[in-house]
Amino acid sequence: MGRRGRACPVPLGSNAGMRIRAETKAPPLRGRELRTIHQGTILGMQSVDQQVLGQARDWLRAGQTCWLATVVATYGSSPRPVGSLLACNPAGHIEGSLSGGCVEDDLLEKLTAGLLAQDRPQFFRYGETEEEAEQLGLPCGGHLDIVVEPHTPRPATLAHFDHLVERLASRACVERTVQLRSGTFDYRDVPIHADLRYDHDNGVLVQTYGPQDRLFVIGTNMVSSYVAEIAIALGYDVVVCDPRPDRLAEFGVAGVRKVGDMPDDAVRRYASDSHSAIVALTHDPRIDDMGLMEALRTDAFYIGAMGSERTSAKRRERLKLLDLTDAEIRRLHAPIGLPIGSKTPPEIAVAVLAEITAVRKQCAADTRAAVERIAAGG
Repeated sequence: MGRRGRACPVPLGSNAGMRIRAETKAPPLRGRELRTIHQGTILGMQSVDQQVLGQARDWLRAGQTCWLATVVATYGSSPRPVGSLLACNPAGHIEGSLSGGCVEDDLLEKLTAGLLAQDRPQFFRYGETEEEAEQLGLPCGGHLDIVVEPHTPRPATLAHFDHLVERLASRACVERTVQLRSGTFDYRDVPIHADLRYDHDNGVLVQTYGPQDRLFVIGTNMVSSYVAEIAIALGYDVVVCDPRPDRLAEFGVAGVRKVGDMPDDAVRRYASDSHSAIVALTHDPRIDDMGLMEALRTDAFYIGAMGSERTSAKRRERLKLLDLTDAEIRRLHAPIGLPIGSKTPPEIAVAVLAEITAVRKQCAADTRAAVERIAAGG
């Protein structure tokens, strides 16, 4: 594949301003084959951050050195966003993703050649020339900057990664600061996510890791099944609630957590934070309204309910009778989903997840306007 990912002159390590190169070779691979695991997949009910940091922690616990790579900047189009993580170990196993695959392959080549340092962070820029971008499969005009941190199984490092993984498992946000010149790092709990901050000149990386977004589904039916399947593919931790035991037992989507609590109790227990989306899909107001009454008082970033315009208007009137304020009721997305003319259960599920995604990405108004223009033939 050839040498790519130029090591740029940056103030990392003790020799600021010098081109970065590994002075200590990484341990040799076991054999010549490079193997990858879990690249770009969602496993179980963990966030991608939690998977990568958890795997790094496991390697450290096993007494192995590992490297943690972070996308710190992108220019033009890029296959992965800023903040994307990847961990790798001396055997050539990786967890996470930085690009469509070629950047990962190049990092593994550097590992094989002993070019990943074990004593200090390194900076690599990929796709700086059109030729390199084409070789790497990066979009036209796109390149990305990556910082790679080496970690050895010292007690302080293990404690650091243990804390990160434990806090993510408890659905907390953790801000991690790395001093890239010295390789030291620290962490603190923070209330909300913040954009990654990378100070190239001073060698400081600050990144917030957060819990996996959760989709809480009220009701089990065919629409619920498609919603759950698409949500899992998008990386959500999916919880399905239905107080009807027979209906809940029949719900067969793999990878979801099924709870038989009453919806209001279940919302309080599973979906009250700002990393949760809540959708009511039963068409039974005795079940949906109970969950929505509680949902509209939570910090959930999205709350939606299935039904026609007429049904939705009646639902809002009922919610007023339950002592919800006008401001709380205005949070409800009903009819649920973007207006794409969806009729079948899979089409409805696509519309629902599209709207949730737009709200999560804070572009819901623009997205809805664009959809309406398209529907009008504009």
